[in-house]
Amino acid sequence: MAQNNSKVVNILLADDHHLVRDGIKSLIEKYKEFKVVGEGADGSAIMQILETTEEKIDLVLADINMPNMGGLELVEKIVAQYPSIKVLMLSMLDHEKYVSQALQVGAKGYLLKSVNEEELVFALKRVMSTSFYICSELTYQLLRKNLLGTNSVSRNKMVNHVQVEFSSKEIEILALIADGFTNIEIAEKLFTSKRTVEGHRLQMIAKTGVRNTAALIKYCFNHGVLNDV
Repeated sequence: MAQNNSKVVNILLADDHHLVRDGIKSLIEKYKEFKVVGEGADGSAIMQILETTEEKIDLVLADINMPNMGGLELVEKIVAQYPSIKVLMLSMLDHEKYVSQALQVGAKGYLLKSVNEEELVFALKRVMSTSFYICSELTYQLLRKNLLGTNSVSRNKMVNHVQVEFSSKEIEILALIADGFTNIEIAEKLFTSKRTVEGHRLQMIAKTGVRNTAALIKYCFNHGVLNDV
C-alpha cells in the first residue's frame, strides 16, 4: 500500500447497517484530522479493501456482529496481516466477555454505540496515540463489577485502595471544574482549546470509572485529590 505522509488518520468502517455507517462517517468527517476512505458490511469486505487499496489505512472501526466475517475474526486477520493498523470496536454489546474477547484478539479499544460524538472522537485520538481505550460507560460497569463487588463494606474498603494518578494539568482542570467554570472558560484560562479540555475531562472519567463530571468531582474530593488545591 502507498505511504501517506499527512497527519490525517485514514479510517475504514465495518458495519452491516448502511445507515449506521453513513451516520458515523458524517460525524467523523466533521474533523479534518480524520478521513473515511472505505467501508464494508462485513469483515470480508474490509479485508478485500485492505488487499486492493493504495491508501495507507491507519484504523478500522468495526462492529462485532456482522455476517460472513464478524468483528473478532476481522481483528485477528488484521493483527496477523496488517499489524500497523489499529482496530477499534463499536458495538451494542455491553457484556464484559465481548470486551475481553476483543482485547484478547488484538483490538485497541471498545466503544458502545451509545457513546456521544465527543467520546467517539476522543477514543479515535487516544487509540491512535496510546495503547487502548474503553468507553467510560463500560469502564464504570467493569470497575463496579470486578473491583467493588457486591458487599457494601468491601466496596468501601476497596475504593480506598484504588489509586488513580492525575497529571498537574488534569488537577488544574479539575480545580476549575469544581469552581464552576465551563469548558470554554477553562480553555481561555489555560490558553488551550475547548476540545482539549473536554478530552482531559473524558480521560479522567475513564480513569476513575465514574459516570459523569459531578461524580468525578465527588470522587476527587473523597480521595483527597482536590483537598489541597
